[in-house]
Amino acid sequence: MKAVHIASLDGPEAVTVVEAEKPTRTPEQVLIEVHAAGVAFPEVLQSRGKYQIKPELPFIPGAEVGGVVLEAPKGSGLAAGDRVSALSMLGGFAEYVVADPGLVFKVPDNVSFEQAASLPFNYMTAHFGLLPRGRMSEGETVLVHGAAGGGGTASIQVAKAFGAGKVIAVTSTDEKGTVAKEAGADEYVLVDGFKDAVKELTGGEGVDIVVDTVGGDRFTDSLRSLRNDGRLLVIGFTEGSIPEVKVNRLLLNNIDVVGVGWGAYAGKRPGYFSWQWGELEPKVANGQLVPPIGATFPMEGVVQALQTIDERRATGKIVLKVR
Repeated sequence: MKAVHIASLDGPEAVTVVEAEKPTRTPEQVLIEVHAAGVAFPEVLQSRGKYQIKPELPFIPGAEVGGVVLEAPKGSGLAAGDRVSALSMLGGFAEYVVADPGLVFKVPDNVSFEQAASLPFNYMTAHFGLLPRGRMSEGETVLVHGAAGGGGTASIQVAKAFGAGKVIAVTSTDEKGTVAKEAGADEYVLVDGFKDAVKELTGGEGVDIVVDTVGGDRFTDSLRSLRNDGRLLVIGFTEGSIPEVKVNRLLLNNIDVVGVGWGAYAGKRPGYFSWQWGELEPKVANGQLVPPIGATFPMEGVVQALQTIDERRATGKIVLKVR
């Protein structure tokens, strides 16, 4: 089969497409014919050896796919021919992949394979962050950084689908602001001066929740954008630098900085991924959660796909179209 290989840690430019052996499933695994694979920032980091998961070289990256079940264990609730979204964790940038049945989710007929490959990472992270960790209540106001990217658009849609009163997007350009509004944001503000713009939009009150996948220099102003009892969700650091918190800011306004380590949390709790899919699937089926696809690339275009993310040019979800 065709597959993507990371054989050195020299960055996206060194990633190649090779002929590899088709995986053989164990009796406990599901074998999936991959039609599309989601591309995310972790794969960029893996290409440089900077992600927390460091497989032995060479390896096939790819953590989420959309495809068709070829073989499944009896009693798993899955059968050959099922259209699915799956968390492969690794190996998804290939024509075939195996996955644990608990990480394979049937998708409604209205979901394309590209959309199926865009759902698990971003939407489950957003759900975990906003609800179990962020304790979002109906009617609350949510501010989303990096709002035009795959994680940002997912956070916008999950917030709105689960009852947020208003979602404000933070973007670097007006063009990206338009993408965020098309994904469901009520307003957008530009990153330069976002704190003051947010205060104006909220009548000086601030927001209840900040979703931060970016980190870096904007962190302090994100804290200042919270109203009393607000929560800042730390999801990632795509800007590269990891900010520090002066804890007196937390004390004075009774605000929380909340870590959102979705994979680490869910992976230790059997059935958690399936429970999350049960929460999300009805809203996928009724059209409330529709991943915006920013760009698709053939497998041979994997370098360009990774560079699009690495160079901060991505809007929506970046996808490899395998078939």
